[in-house]
Amino acid sequence: MGKEEKLVVEVVAAHNLMPKDGQGSSSPFVEVEFEHQKRRTIAKHKDLNPVWSERLVFPISDPADLPYRAIDVGVYNERESGPGGRNFLGKVRIPASGVPAPGEEAVPQLFTLEKRSLFSHIRGEISLKIYRITGGDPVSTTGNADQRMAKAKEHVPEKPQMKQQVVTAPIQPVLKQPEPPARPVNPIPVSAPQPVVHASGPEFYCGAGFGVSAGGQDFSLKETRPRLGGGGDGTRDKTSSTYDLVEQMQYLYVRVVRAREHPINGESLAEVKLGNYRGVTRSTPASHWDQVFAFSKDTIQSSVVEIFLKEREKDEFIGRLMFDLSEIPRRVPPDSTLAPQWYRMEDKKGEKVKSEIMVSVWFGTQADEAFSEAWHSRAAGVHGDGLGSIKSKVYLSPKLWYLRVSIIEAQDLIPGEKGAAAIGRYPELFAKAQVGNQLLRTRTAPITASRSPANPVWNEDLIFVVAEPFEDYLLISIEDRVGPNRDELLGRVLIPVSAIERRWDNKLVVSRWFGLDRPQVSSVPGRFGSRVHLRVCLDGGYHVLDESTMYSSDLRPTAKQLWKPHVGVLELGILAASGLMPMKGGTTDAYCVAKYGQKWIRTRTVVDSVSPRWNEQYTWEVFDPCTVITIGVFDNCHLEKNAASLPAGGIRDTRIGKVRIRLSTLEADRVYTHAYPLLMLHPSGVKKMGELHLAVRFSCANAANMLNAYVCPLLPKMHYVEPLLVRQVENLRYQATNVVAVRLGRAEPPLGREVVEYMLDHGSHMWSMRRSKAHFFRLVSVLSGLIAFGRWLESVRSWQRPVRSVIFMVVYIVFVLLPELIVPTGLLVMALVGLWRYRSRPRHPPHMDTRLSQAESVYADELDEEFDSFPTSRSADVVRMRYDRLRSVAGRVQTVVGDLATQVERFQALISWRDPRATFIFLVFCLVTGVICFAVPARVLLGFWGLYELRPPKFRTRLPSPAMSFFRRLPTKADSLL
Repeated sequence: MGKEEKLVVEVVAAHNLMPKDGQGSSSPFVEVEFEHQKRRTIAKHKDLNPVWSERLVFPISDPADLPYRAIDVGVYNERESGPGGRNFLGKVRIPASGVPAPGEEAVPQLFTLEKRSLFSHIRGEISLKIYRITGGDPVSTTGNADQRMAKAKEHVPEKPQMKQQVVTAPIQPVLKQPEPPARPVNPIPVSAPQPVVHASGPEFYCGAGFGVSAGGQDFSLKETRPRLGGGGDGTRDKTSSTYDLVEQMQYLYVRVVRAREHPINGESLAEVKLGNYRGVTRSTPASHWDQVFAFSKDTIQSSVVEIFLKEREKDEFIGRLMFDLSEIPRRVPPDSTLAPQWYRMEDKKGEKVKSEIMVSVWFGTQADEAFSEAWHSRAAGVHGDGLGSIKSKVYLSPKLWYLRVSIIEAQDLIPGEKGAAAIGRYPELFAKAQVGNQLLRTRTAPITASRSPANPVWNEDLIFVVAEPFEDYLLISIEDRVGPNRDELLGRVLIPVSAIERRWDNKLVVSRWFGLDRPQVSSVPGRFGSRVHLRVCLDGGYHVLDESTMYSSDLRPTAKQLWKPHVGVLELGILAASGLMPMKGGTTDAYCVAKYGQKWIRTRTVVDSVSPRWNEQYTWEVFDPCTVITIGVFDNCHLEKNAASLPAGGIRDTRIGKVRIRLSTLEADRVYTHAYPLLMLHPSGVKKMGELHLAVRFSCANAANMLNAYVCPLLPKMHYVEPLLVRQVENLRYQATNVVAVRLGRAEPPLGREVVEYMLDHGSHMWSMRRSKAHFFRLVSVLSGLIAFGRWLESVRSWQRPVRSVIFMVVYIVFVLLPELIVPTGLLVMALVGLWRYRSRPRHPPHMDTRLSQAESVYADELDEEFDSFPTSRSADVVRMRYDRLRSVAGRVQTVVGDLATQVERFQALISWRDPRATFIFLVFCLVTGVICFAVPARVLLGFWGLYELRPPKFRTRLPSPAMSFFRRLPTKADSLL
């Protein structure tokens, strides 16, 4: 039975506390509560920056239940009058899920004090050091603060030193040196880089540890300071220049190629053992494997690495080879890969045998070429087909084209046995086109006196989405509607998509006649052939939209001949994630997917970790700065270890959250390192699923091309010359998403349809009350500036501040007398305002805003409606209630639209003579006003009109003006409505 564990909360210090004793100071103490146990420190008399350095120890009843517990820390002021009196100075609630285990390093962390209620006056930070110990570990309750802060600084990981050396001599294997017995130690998880909290005053180091979001629901963006490229400012290792946006991760690589001269007749395999980790090659009869094993340096528990040669399904080994880790060389890219060599193996007694094995062993980083295809020690529990789904890969979206099919007419159609000749009716002829699973049809051919029913005319365009390489066929069929849901085939033609002509502009391709293959009819054995007139082409001048236009990552046309030079390079470092929600069995198998342009990337899967570290870097060429990159985090459900707990209806990776970054909001050549909140909307509300740590840099390749891109059309030329209808764009986007999902699902490992649809916002067009509210309040926010300006003008007119009204009147008269100053003055004011706002410009990229999305104030029924399927699967009573609610909302919209139409119709009624007297008055007014404008200069009229409007309230009346009264009396068409 293991020793009893205890929780230690070391209260280090606090800073910048709020004075609460009425004399400009406080006597603070800290009270900590864990599992209904309370401990407190001593009070520091009249000290707003106290230092305690006290340890508070709590017994843990059940360590397995620790991830579901929390630590409540409260700071109070001890009153001098009366026993037990205290004032609240702040609190912090810390999840216990990330507390370091016994034996792991723990460093002080800085937490911002939170309010108890909306009206609390709180400020300051508190520094805590939280960790676990076993019952036998000594715990002292006092200590020196300076010594502890110095000790915490010693825990900062040093920059890894990578020696640049060329190894020419072979590695000498260790002979007859038995490995000392190593006690089994669980691998120490390395946590993700945590945000650095910036505060004035004394600095507290926030090192690697467990992340805590203040309040448990902190949806803000946090700036981090990871050690990119292996070092901090000015200390970055030059050997990692190609991976300068990620933290270096050291690995031991073992490459096992093949074996020879061994007595095995059947299938053989090689086993690589390092401490408690064991990697096994696949079994082959030829003893040829060529596999690479990667062991994380953080989990190395032994001083030697062993390689065994075994026969399949047998525990006894044929030969063994050992290497001392201290003698293994370090490979530094861009050096070539280390050449494997033949080594003689030894038996159990340590004597040399005839068997030889070809291996190579070296230390490297994730920049090594073997990293992506290697077997990783952290995924030792994954076997079989699951190994293929955990590796990092790069995918390319298929090249999408619009296939335009213009169905013009048909000739010499022969009705079938059940057609017009048989039952004496006029045929209802239509054309149907199909490519893959996409099916479109024309309208029924109109009846004309100049053409017979056998020669229908349509002149209709049908557009499809096809992908290279073209493997599909275009099927055109002419059918006759002989009854409800009964269509009779009159003829069809099959055209390979690969044989269709391509075009880059709006020039029409040559139309062609195609013969129709029709089924044999007994009464007419086929005297002559029917045919159809088509114009078919592949449009390369369009950009095929496979994602929402608001979040597009690529706006180039399909044809490569029309591409412009790239304007920059986007570099993305996917560092880590922290505080992920356990998705299955108390843990998560997380991986990231990023999409920009045609390039998709997928990181490796980090198995069994809620704080995974990837540290993978990727690069894209940027052709338009006003585009968006999307990064999503998913839980891998395709591992064999999870097969038993998954539903039988199919394996689908679970969404954890995603992040969007618009490139135009990034400064050129600046590295942005932030922790982005991963937010997911559930039927129960918005939830924070964790934080994703990214490093992003947008480099400008050509400043002239970059600035020119801002004045070029957003979409290619064909979208404006031959624009697509709105309903066509939405339908084509749906088809494009399906095509991309099918193609990426055929890769290895496949990128699931649920991943592709989530990254491309597949269901964003569906109705949502929450989204409608969000868009409405966005519109209100945009119009609030105009409304505020109108209110300001009204305050000037009302002379609430006479000085301001007089100044405005003087400026108005100046502009009337010198109108040429209006435009330059307005432009100069806007320039000055823009320069002034440069000081307060946004320093961080935008992120998901729950308040803007109306996710914090949404009702449960509205969320249930948003997550409902289409068509609905809810009961009739629920659907009726939602329909009534939608009717009430639509009624208000209907009223607003009717009022707008009424005002416009009153303008039209001014000269329509619908009201003869009103039109007569308006014409007389126009004549008199026209004569006055000819006689009096315009600036004089404008000046007198402005002074009249700005007259003081004493000379005004509250009644509407005569013009407004006249306008409201005009007739509208509302009188004619039913």
